[in-house]
Amino acid sequence: MKAARFYDQGDIRIEEIPEPAVAPGEVGIKVAWCGICGTDLHEYKDGPVFCPTHDTPHPISGETAPVTLGHEFSGVIDELGEGVEDLEIGQHVVVEPYIIGDDVDTGPDSKDYHLSPNMNFIGLAGRGGGLGERIAVKRRWVHPISDSVSLDEAALIEPLSVGYHAVERSGAKAGDVAVVGGAGPIGLLTAAVLKALNITVVVSELSPLRREKALETGVADYALDPREVDVAAEVQEITDGKGADIAFECTSVQVVLDTLMDALRPTGVLVVVSIWAERSNFDIHKLVMKEIDLRGTIAYVNSHPATIELVESGKIDLKPFITGKIGLEGLVDEGFDTLIHRNETAVKILVSPSGEGL
Repeated sequence: MKAARFYDQGDIRIEEIPEPAVAPGEVGIKVAWCGICGTDLHEYKDGPVFCPTHDTPHPISGETAPVTLGHEFSGVIDELGEGVEDLEIGQHVVVEPYIIGDDVDTGPDSKDYHLSPNMNFIGLAGRGGGLGERIAVKRRWVHPISDSVSLDEAALIEPLSVGYHAVERSGAKAGDVAVVGGAGPIGLLTAAVLKALNITVVVSELSPLRREKALETGVADYALDPREVDVAAEVQEITDGKGADIAFECTSVQVVLDTLMDALRPTGVLVVVSIWAERSNFDIHKLVMKEIDLRGTIAYVNSHPATIELVESGKIDLKPFITGKIGLEGLVDEGFDTLIHRNETAVKILVSPSGEGL
């Protein structure tokens, strides 16, 4: 089968590799669509970060580079391993793409398995990936999804779950006012979750396309260009001088973090969603004087069922966020290059590993 393989920084190759064997307790999936994530771009530009090196295997997967990329994907079950009896061939599924130690409790009541030692992701640290035509995944990480949700939209369930967990971490409630710094895929999808909870959303974003997308999809009530307006002052006006209740930093850009701190009301909650490659120059004095509650968030934990319900119920429409579809051969030139050098022109680019659906 064809797969996109990460060898090293700037070195991703489309290769023919053997199809995966489906072991007992695993589910064989024919991948339909896989999204390109910002994490994939970081691996390509600055990696290996999550990916293993050629001589240092990942502690849990045991794999070294090269590894197959892709962790935002949907597909159709085409094989069931021994002992898997609650799923069916032909069923549509998405994957919660974790690589987690076998000694970690990943049951339905766990709130911290995503913080366990050496946690990593399918499609980054091994065990196949969504940028291959087929994959075998442990049953625990496979989530059925209704046929009423198209498979291209289903590929966005994984990043939507990131937004769901971030909103859950914030303690947001109906009637709140939230500011989202950055309307890239995660920012927009976080906003979508907020709107599904009847929260007023203000988005701050440089890209006209992404501001327009935020408004036309209805995930934002206001979309501000920080080059043209004082975002914090606008938020004060929108809230009658109170400030926002919650804010989400989705850019890893210092000026955005500073703006959100200014936009929040005293005792507001600031959630850092983005992964920062460099140390922040954070204004601790302002945090103290406003009694801001600063919270981090990473990925998701038992978030997929509730996230899937939001999509299946129609409370969130994912289709408008899909701005491009490509084949595996165009991954670097049409996908990575666009998102690295012209990211203001796109939101989510999906890849069809088999070429079907293009």
